[in-house]
Parts: sequence; structure tokens; C-alpha cells
Amino acid sequence: MRIVSGKYKGRRITAPKKLPVRPTTDIAKESLFNILNNQYYFDEISVLDLFAGTGNISYEFASRGTEQITCVDQNFGCIKFINETAESFDMPIQTIKSDVFKFLEKTSLKASIIFADPPYDFPVELFEKIPTLVFKNDLLEADGLLILEHSKHTDLSHIPHYSHSKSYGGNTFSFFEMES
Repeated sequence: MRIVSGKYKGRRITAPKKLPVRPTTDIAKESLFNILNNQYYFDEISVLDLFAGTGNISYEFASRGTEQITCVDQNFGCIKFINETAESFDMPIQTIKSDVFKFLEKTSLKASIIFADPPYDFPVELFEKIPTLVFKNDLLEADGLLILEHSKHTDLSHIPHYSHSKSYGGNTFSFFEMES
């Protein structure tokens, strides 16, 4: 995986093969950040990265100037890798080792962008639980965005607060926001 833009543009990051992850492809990540670049100043937002895995998405935000980034993952190896990588690049990334659903139940941390990349084989009910908890617990800042990454075979358009989806190859990003 590589960092697409910003201070660390072009840098390659190689995760240990033993991590149980499927990093977002570079082409999908680049497309997602092209969308976000038109909506946000990265140095003015906070990011919550759920099911953070390798930290791929968080590194991209950090490279583009985001100073408040929190990664949540339940796998110790993933958290350790994110901490080591963030330290080696001097990136402002905080990590929390936790089950994402338990974290969302208890946290009061608000973010401008909440990105979640759960396992693609999650049942739809677990995908539904993420926006339900985010909106029930008021975890998005004003004009915030929840982005769920999932397989193109999963349809989340029935979930409350759904706005739209964008697909890139086998990856789909579904966007959720507060109703205006």
C-alpha cells in the first residue's frame, strides 16, 4: 500500500502478512480522497477510523494534514503496527484496542469523518449496527460524514441516514450523514 497524496506522497507501507486485513486498494482510496478533498480542509477535521486494520486510511489523512486521528481495532497486531508506523512517520494517530461495537456504545468522542472498513463478509445486520450506534450516540460533528466501506455485493441504501454510494472495482463506499 502507498500514500497517495500529501506530505508522505508515494511512500510505501508494507504490513506484516500475518495481520487479518484487507487494505483499501490504492485506486479506491485515491477516488475516496478526491471526493473528500472537495468537501473538507483536512487540517481542520477530526477522524475516527473504525476496523482500522493496517491504518491505511489514517495514514492518508495524516499525510494530508489531519491532526486528530483515532484508530480503533480489536486486533493487537494491527494496533501495534499502526503505532509503530505512526511513530516512524511522526503522524498524530491515537490508537484504541477495542471491539468497535463496544467502543461505539461507550465513547463520547465526536469526529468530522468516521470511516469504517469492517470485514466484507459481515452480515448486513452488523453493517446496520454501525450507523445506528454512530447516530444514536451523536458521534458525528456538524456536517460530518460516516463512510462505510464494503463489497459491491452489499446494499446498505435501506439504512437510515444513507446518502449515496460510490463503487470502485469490488469496493463500495456508502456515505451517511445527518438529515438537514
